[in-house]
Amino acid sequence: MEALFTFIIKSGSLIALFYFAYYFLLRKETFFTSNRYFLLAGLITSVVLPFVIYTKVVWVDPAPIIYSPVVQTSSVGHDYVTSYNHLQAVEEEPFEINWNLVSLAIYAIGFAAFMLKFAIDFYSLNSVLKGKNVKQQEDFKFVDVTENIAPFSYFDYIVYNSSLYSEAELQSILEHEKVHSDQNHTVDVIISRIFCILFWFNPIIWFYKKAILQNLEFIADNEASKKLSDKKAYQYTLLKITTHETCVAITNHFYQSLIKKRIVMLNKNQSKKWNYWKYYAVIPALAAFVFLFQIKTIAQEKRALAEKTAPVKNEDTQIFKITKSTTDQELKDLTAKLKSEHNVDVVISDLKRNSSNEITSIKIQIVKENGKKQIIQVNSTKAIKDCSIVLDTNDNGTNNITLTTDETPEAPTMVKTQNVVITDFKNEADAPEAPAAPAAPSAPGAPGMIAPVPPVAPVFPTGPLPPAPGIDMSKMPKPPRAPRDAKDKVAMAQFEKEMAEFEKKMEKFQPNIEAMSAYGDAVDEIMSKREAIFEKQMEQYEIAMQKFTSNMDKFNMDIKMKFGSDSQEYENNMKQYELDMRQYELDMKQHEKEMKEHAKQMKQHAKDMKQQERDRRAAERENRKA
Repeated sequence: MEALFTFIIKSGSLIALFYFAYYFLLRKETFFTSNRYFLLAGLITSVVLPFVIYTKVVWVDPAPIIYSPVVQTSSVGHDYVTSYNHLQAVEEEPFEINWNLVSLAIYAIGFAAFMLKFAIDFYSLNSVLKGKNVKQQEDFKFVDVTENIAPFSYFDYIVYNSSLYSEAELQSILEHEKVHSDQNHTVDVIISRIFCILFWFNPIIWFYKKAILQNLEFIADNEASKKLSDKKAYQYTLLKITTHETCVAITNHFYQSLIKKRIVMLNKNQSKKWNYWKYYAVIPALAAFVFLFQIKTIAQEKRALAEKTAPVKNEDTQIFKITKSTTDQELKDLTAKLKSEHNVDVVISDLKRNSSNEITSIKIQIVKENGKKQIIQVNSTKAIKDCSIVLDTNDNGTNNITLTTDETPEAPTMVKTQNVVITDFKNEADAPEAPAAPAAPSAPGAPGMIAPVPPVAPVFPTGPLPPAPGIDMSKMPKPPRAPRDAKDKVAMAQFEKEMAEFEKKMEKFQPNIEAMSAYGDAVDEIMSKREAIFEKQMEQYEIAMQKFTSNMDKFNMDIKMKFGSDSQEYENNMKQYELDMRQYELDMKQHEKEMKEHAKQMKQHAKDMKQQERDRRAAERENRKA
């Protein structure tokens, strides 16, 4: 459907190019025959050139083959719990209007309507010619009718009503129509009509058709006037024919509504030959069209380099393999090596084995230099797959941990969807907890082929907020009691003195207004920075998802080429993977909503703390008034 719309846009642009070139450069020139072929060439070019694609091959160095992990974790979290869960249910998608089908339906209706009109015109023409007496003279077939219609030609048929004209007028009309018939102008009329049916929605094509018909009349007038001795009589004949209102479609009518223009062109001097340069003005525009839209660049790897290229691994990557038969002593040596060489504290616990002494469950806890903890835990009823702990060193010197599988099945298999739960040790106690991002499904695998890794969705940054200026109500000074007798001057003087001291104590006791304002600004600034970080991470995540989708398409194509798409197991795995991906997309949309709601809750949390502080201050003022 997209290819059809692209073709329509390109073809319509070329039609407009040729029409405007004719209208502004050639319309007033007397090169009528050249104009005819120029206009026909424009129609043919508009449907042929969009299909002409020039392929440009660019030789590039082969890209190194990087083996990506199957499961990737993020260092921002705390707990990483993996459980195997096969997703079956897929949420039904809401109904959406397919505008492509709507546009196609509208086009089909218009196309059918104009085709019906075209068929009716042919039927009307056949009705005029049916049963009439045809006189053959040279290459022309003359049909003298009794209907009051304008003279016309249709291929070698020339139709007229001789009773309406004098002998001289009839001679002018026949010479005109002979030119139409001899030069096969009916072909031009039918071609322009067909293009109007195909591109009925394009207003330019209707002006284009009018230009073609008008130019054909200029050709016939010019050639007929050369064979007639009295050019003025021919022009009077043109004026007389305008009284006939009935015309037959898809024919060359002697009557046209542009009589004035025809007479003007008959009396116009011949254009100078140097004006032929105007026909070549369209060539630069066509060249620009080809270079901008009709060149397809294909990148190909250099074979010589490709054959020599071997899988490349990051020099900053360290891989520590754990198999189902790894012994306890080997695990201890692994933790010691990570501590000594990478300054990473690793604790392996919750180790469970089956009767064959194979590992079925394992928990790996990592404490990094920044104090954050990360836990990777795998629980299963069967022996774990062979896996590796991969440490990647970032540019800033920090380490990221990744869990990869080394499984190489004999045929493509589906790795079940893994649910990931991520929390953080440093969340504030009263603040709402950020929702965990859903885990992306793993792709089908194949021997010697590692599936691309879906990117991990970012988590809204969390952490402690600055402490609010607190108030210890137990240390609040007690207000003095007013004397019962307000007329007692001594007692009132003592009361006023005590009130002055009380107010001084309250000013020291009350929280600083500037401190409260600074606290609110600090909270807003922290939340704004977290939102900006999260939005940037989401943008990077969307770009990574697009790259992952592209890599998956290539990966699926490689599997099909190696194993064939007719494998029943492969078909089942791919269907399940598609279901998992659809569910993952729905989960990500829901997660995005939850993250926005979480951001609102964090803002509301900060506002609530401010409001609590204002309420306490209001309560203090009430106590003072009392």
